[in-house]
Amino acid sequence: MTLSLRAQKIKPSPTMAIGNRAKQLQAEGKDLINLTVGEPDFDTPEFIKEAARDALKKGYTKYTPVDGIAELKQAVIHKFERDNQLNYLPKEISAGAGCKQSVYNTIQALISAGDEVIIPAPYWVSYPDMVLLADGKNVFIETTSEQHFKITPEQLSKAITPKTKLLILNSPSNPTGICYSRKELEKLAEILLKYPNIYILSDDMYEHIIWGEKFCNIVMACPELKSRTVICHGVAKSYAMTGWRIGYAAGPAEIITAMNNIQSQSTSNPNSIAQYAAVAALNGDQTCVHEMTAAYKRRHQIVFEGLSKIKNITVLPATGTFYSFPDISKAMKNYKNDIELCEALLVEAGVVVVPGSAFGSGKGFRIAYATSEELLHKAMERLQKWW
Repeated sequence: MTLSLRAQKIKPSPTMAIGNRAKQLQAEGKDLINLTVGEPDFDTPEFIKEAARDALKKGYTKYTPVDGIAELKQAVIHKFERDNQLNYLPKEISAGAGCKQSVYNTIQALISAGDEVIIPAPYWVSYPDMVLLADGKNVFIETTSEQHFKITPEQLSKAITPKTKLLILNSPSNPTGICYSRKELEKLAEILLKYPNIYILSDDMYEHIIWGEKFCNIVMACPELKSRTVICHGVAKSYAMTGWRIGYAAGPAEIITAMNNIQSQSTSNPNSIAQYAAVAALNGDQTCVHEMTAAYKRRHQIVFEGLSKIKNITVLPATGTFYSFPDISKAMKNYKNDIELCEALLVEAGVVVVPGSAFGSGKGFRIAYATSEELLHKAMERLQKWW
């Protein structure tokens, strides 16, 4: 069998690989603490589930418009007005099967063969392969813990070429948990304003899981960039709705129309019942979001304090998400690479983390602390003892 060149470009997900390895060892009786899963451990709030049950009772089980029901688009518009002071029209909103599909559709709508896409590293694992599927070229900007894993205006300027078409920004970041400030985004915007042919994809998936400085995206920092920015978002992380698969995008109508056309020939509309649940989530009482975020902040403190006690690990305090990305470069002398070190952690310490090379940086690993405080204390004890 000869697969397409496109299919051959894509590598299996490293996070899936480490997860499968952990499951195999657990099946063999190994006592493991799995800190790889980037998924809230909370249940979906009851009022959201009730909205889904109500939609079922009313028979809302048919096809919907490809880009989502009118009620969902209005809820998204209201969310942007309420949370970000940004105004969009219905034709500038598209709903998809998760934020991942919105990101994928954006890249497919904008990138042609040879176009360059700038991606700060560490990055979310799917960005580079999505670019490859669009026949684009990845241009990575490496960041370090010393610069808090955030690109500088100078780095951005050096990375831009005549072929640059798109910049992807993810803040708060998966995997680092670090968030750009308004001032930092304003400085990046000064560079981008000089290049009117460059578009921006702002992945705001973790907007509400944030503490410290107030959330700000590139459009909020520089409204002049709104006409060439697509904001991708979803209900999965903030409302513990990962399996419901509802994401959305807001951007220029021409790009959104192209994204809808692409989606119409792939998945068509997102799940109808989940759309009504998402309406309830976006329009309803946001107390549940604040409560879950407060829990993540407490868990972050356990992980941060635990890792800070370990020699040869450098860990930054995260400002959002439920991830930590400690720098382990000083501890690598006894190992070939981060994958080998993480394998040793798995087998010898019974703690499962994702190697940093999966995110474009072999100097660290990702811990997901979307699990109980008890397990996190236990995991930190194991790490401290093993190290």
